Amino acid sequence: NCLNKQSKYQSRFYQSVPIRNPNFAKIDENDISFFERTLGINNIIKDESRLEKYNIDWQRKYFGKSKLAILVNSTEQTSTILKYCNERNLAIVPQGGNTGLVGGSVPVFDEIVLSLEKMNQIKSFDPFSGIVTCESGVILEHLETYLNEHDFTIPLDLGAKGSCQIGGNLSTNAGGLRLLRYGSLRGTVLGVEAVLANGTVIDCLTSLRKDNTGYDLKQLFIGSEGTLGIITQLSILCPNKPKAANVAFFGCKDFDSILKIFRNAKQQLGEILSACEFLDNSGLEYVLNHINGTRNPLEKKYPFYMLIETHGSNLQHDQQKLHTFINNLLEKEIVSDGVFAQDLTQFKSIWKIRESIPSALQHAGYVYKYDISLPVSCLYEIVEILQKRIGNKAKVIGYGHLGDGNLHLNVSIPKFSQEILNQIEPFVYEYTEQNRGSISAEHGIGLMKTEALHYSKSQNAIELMNNIKTIFDPKGILNPYKVLPTKKLNSP
Repeated sequence: NCLNKQSKYQSRFYQSVPIRNPNFAKIDENDISFFERTLGINNIIKDESRLEKYNIDWQRKYFGKSKLAILVNSTEQTSTILKYCNERNLAIVPQGGNTGLVGGSVPVFDEIVLSLEKMNQIKSFDPFSGIVTCESGVILEHLETYLNEHDFTIPLDLGAKGSCQIGGNLSTNAGGLRLLRYGSLRGTVLGVEAVLANGTVIDCLTSLRKDNTGYDLKQLFIGSEGTLGIITQLSILCPNKPKAANVAFFGCKDFDSILKIFRNAKQQLGEILSACEFLDNSGLEYVLNHINGTRNPLEKKYPFYMLIETHGSNLQHDQQKLHTFINNLLEKEIVSDGVFAQDLTQFKSIWKIRESIPSALQHAGYVYKYDISLPVSCLYEIVEILQKRIGNKAKVIGYGHLGDGNLHLNVSIPKFSQEILNQIEPFVYEYTEQNRGSISAEHGIGLMKTEALHYSKSQNAIELMNNIKTIFDPKGILNPYKVLPTKKLNSP
């Protein structure tokens, strides 16, 4: 079981905000003229109302103060802009679809937003190897549609796929719903092209499965959230599109039953298992109450629910395996009830429940979001402990990717409360550290978790990360105040 000692937890965590780096210049008319000459006047955004979408994240939790957003449409333009900004000490925030959850893609102060939304071209696809090469501004769902037309699929699926961009996915090392089957982007991305702060283009855009020639530099850009360089192009190894996809939804009496389903699924569905997602009853209730067109697939309510998906090449074979699996669970009384999607409509309606939880929580009021990794055996315990800690002042919800030990821990309340935040932080981070988990399973560090990084990284590791940052970006102009701890101005 997870450690749950609470005696050492601090009763208060002082939130803090960065101090604007005084070394950064402020944009003037000469800068704007240069950007207009380089990119064209239509790719320069100065109007306050148009800037809002670049300054504010989708949760409306982080608010930047940028006076300028610029839209690049090539690696060459990106290089020219960065070289100029580096010489002028102008800070830059690279931005994709702005769908992040930790404030990594919006300005903190008056940094220039460099949007990659116009770099949206798919460059090439090899149907023999399954390798696609594209620009970083391609929307994930558009890339998926393109690949589907060639009977392939992208090895990444996210609830925000309709607006997130593949370059942003790579920069944050997004995990998603099917990591269990296809692995992480660190394993499927074969190459990247990136631009450093001084404008140098690093061409590691290989499409080779094997390339053992020294340091694997692309891995430094994956997950670095635009702090080391701006990814402009990438190549990804894509699997064949499954000819058969099935989904089942179960109701369970306790979390122990969820764990038993997972263990049995790995044993009996191994080669076709693509997703194992769980949610508690509170998560389902939020969806049913706030998302139109949703309903409980089961006749009764249960404390926990589990979604099992399979991807395979033979529909009849896969359905038979899944039916046998479900019957075994019922015979052993591991599940209380279950349903198997009979058609595409039911398939989508079941997945809609799981994918709609974040939106439902947003509709309900203010939500504190935490994305942590913990040992699977005790993944849900923190939900129960935190609910007891907070009492009836807020509702704690837990759901996530059971297959890779990723819990999405959410605390829902009508409006923001500093008192509730003080009860959550640093409790969540300390609990995660005690159990050798990660304070960020897939969302990244961004601005939100810079001061909590030490709960998952040693001081020596943080110093090494700072050294790497200094080598790649000596003036610190790329996405400042993000990922790594910086000088702060404490506020109570």
